[in-house]
Amino acid sequence: RGQIEHELALIAELKYAPYFLTVHDIVHFARGHGILCQGRGSAANSAVCYALGITAVDPSRIDLLFERFVSAERDEPPDIDVDFEHERREEVIQYLYAKYGRERAGMTATVITYRTKSALREVGKAMGLSEDSIVALQGAAWRRDWEDIRSADIREAGLDPDERTVRLTLALAGELRGFPRHLSQHTGGMVMTEGPLCEVVPIANAAMADRTVIEWDKDDLDALGILKVDVLALGMLTCIRKAFDLIARHHGRALTLASVPAEDPAVYDMLCEGDSVGVFQVESRAQMAMLPRLKPRCFYDLVIEVAIVRPGPIQGDMVHPYLRRRQGLEPVSYPSRELEAVLGKTLGIPLFQEQAMKIAIVAAGFTPSEADSLRRAMATFRRAGEIHRLETRFIGGMVGRGYGRDFAERCFRQIEGFADYGFPESHAASFALLVYVSAWLKRHYPAAFAAALLNSQPMGFYAPAQIVRDARDHGVAVRPVDVNWSDWDHALEDGGAALRLGLRQVGGFSARDAKALLKARGVGYADIKDIFRRAGLAPAALEPLARADAFASLGLNRRQALWAVRGLKGQAPLPLFAVAEAREAAREPSVALPAMTAGESIADDYRALRLSLKGHPAALLRGELAAERYDLCARLKDLAHERPARVAGLVITRQRPGTASGVIFVTLEDESGIANVIVHAQVFERYRRTLLGAGLLGVAGRVQREGAVIHVLARELVDLTSLLGRLTAGAASPRPQAERLVRGRSGLTAGEGLPLKVDSHDFH
Repeated sequence: RGQIEHELALIAELKYAPYFLTVHDIVHFARGHGILCQGRGSAANSAVCYALGITAVDPSRIDLLFERFVSAERDEPPDIDVDFEHERREEVIQYLYAKYGRERAGMTATVITYRTKSALREVGKAMGLSEDSIVALQGAAWRRDWEDIRSADIREAGLDPDERTVRLTLALAGELRGFPRHLSQHTGGMVMTEGPLCEVVPIANAAMADRTVIEWDKDDLDALGILKVDVLALGMLTCIRKAFDLIARHHGRALTLASVPAEDPAVYDMLCEGDSVGVFQVESRAQMAMLPRLKPRCFYDLVIEVAIVRPGPIQGDMVHPYLRRRQGLEPVSYPSRELEAVLGKTLGIPLFQEQAMKIAIVAAGFTPSEADSLRRAMATFRRAGEIHRLETRFIGGMVGRGYGRDFAERCFRQIEGFADYGFPESHAASFALLVYVSAWLKRHYPAAFAAALLNSQPMGFYAPAQIVRDARDHGVAVRPVDVNWSDWDHALEDGGAALRLGLRQVGGFSARDAKALLKARGVGYADIKDIFRRAGLAPAALEPLARADAFASLGLNRRQALWAVRGLKGQAPLPLFAVAEAREAAREPSVALPAMTAGESIADDYRALRLSLKGHPAALLRGELAAERYDLCARLKDLAHERPARVAGLVITRQRPGTASGVIFVTLEDESGIANVIVHAQVFERYRRTLLGAGLLGVAGRVQREGAVIHVLARELVDLTSLLGRLTAGAASPRPQAERLVRGRSGLTAGEGLPLKVDSHDFH
């Protein structure tokens, strides 16, 4: 009661009640139309937002710091962010336009500036460089600071760094970096005014239909104190809502975010093993490596998990001390009784923005508003040269109150990290709820969760091939696309236990053609001419289905189906002439088409579907890989720490986090599983072209083990992409193990990385 009265009094004093009620109205509309939504960020610091249903996070369960959200001294409007399903957010935006009118509502703009890649492209075109020269320059600059680009890097890219045009291009691009390029739409900021918006700011039509945009940057709105609401899109909300719908339809269980059973031990068991493909926020390689080390056992552990792999804690050197204390390797201690109240839940280590602010309050003598201004000032003052004054004030205040200088400096470094990427506890708590719900769905309804993920693409960290593979690894039977069985969306069969791939997975097959196919299907099609006649699909629309091997229920393999489709002429015949045409077709001589090799079949699956249920390319190349002494990725678990290792696989991810000091994390996939590879900066520079260009990569290095987390520390990289050409050339002779994989007994599917050249086709 005291907290709510305090908040309401401050809201009344600052006259923010209309703002809170406006956000409540938006959330009420979304929920009334079945659109899943969830407030995020500092709004979780407010008991009023919780009572209004804007956020689902009970602020009494976390360290409440309302002043981080609303402050009389700061005299800035509150900032409430609400996530909506990414496929239905436009309904919410159009609701606001309809309610307030175009003259009183508009989307916020944002100024897009030139970065290295765009600056090189624009200047290169102006200087008359060819397209391949521009691409080469961009490649030389990729993942390098501008100051670190050397003449040797330009020469390695195939250009002469001393040539006048190249030198001028680099010089001018360096000047252009950071310069405004164009005005674009903000990700979701909406401004609504009581009077005509055009009396405050110019309005322009957006490139997207039915949208208008104000011609001011979002930062200008903050400077002028103009209220805005962030109507954001989140793919995981779409996925969760679709999973709930599938579970209700096939299992008869109605679920909401609030009714998902809490604190399920089986869910935490799964997460402790790093089994989190598709799970919100914890599916990156860094998070997967952190899960077995942190071992979350309750909801608040997930709050910490979400926040700990972030620039603030990493740059502030807070991660390893926290893990050591959590694992009992270091005693838990507190610098003072006051800070024990602030840091008690995180074992004496500050991990959140709110904690850093409270340290400034209780240990450095800052007021709550001053503490928030410290956090906000970092990015601005870093450019203005006043950061040293703040640093001296903060550290001096803590040292003057008896705290160690080392601890004070670490706290200040953390706030600097938050300035680059802030992640408050309230934000982490909002996301942790979605982490738990998505993990619960994956653990208890893996088929529904996989179907929902696939139906919500593009989103998340993994491509459809990895999602399908993970589902099969969890016991889900995955069935191929078929004209007689598949819907547009991926669907469930056998009481929700099996996953049927949908027509949306077929490259080049449109939703409009799928609608016609499904509408005329009835009890099923007898042959391709039956589809041609009843659904009215042109041969050009049927060919993608043939390439996707979607006519198996008609007794046709891929080549037979393509042959039949190519034999169709013009439009479907009128019923009067259909019988005559059928008789003519019956007189045509039969053709015996050569059978496709296993490699050709898998390669065509990837071209048409971006995945294959028939096997993995590495399985067909296992003989060649074994001859080069490359072992299965699954064998890494049998090797001790620091033992030599050689693995090879398709490159499915490459990551270079800003906090990793130039380290690149690569994920390889073969028929047995995945291998996580660490490439240090010096190794990357030596094998730069290999790492960036290879689709099938060989790695030699040493095993690095930390508990259940296994990596390969790379010392040598080899581009093996040329081997993939043998899949379609027929040079890879399937060995018995490969034949078993192709027959589908292993339950393994292939990964997906950058396009790999296989003959004249793109092998994804």
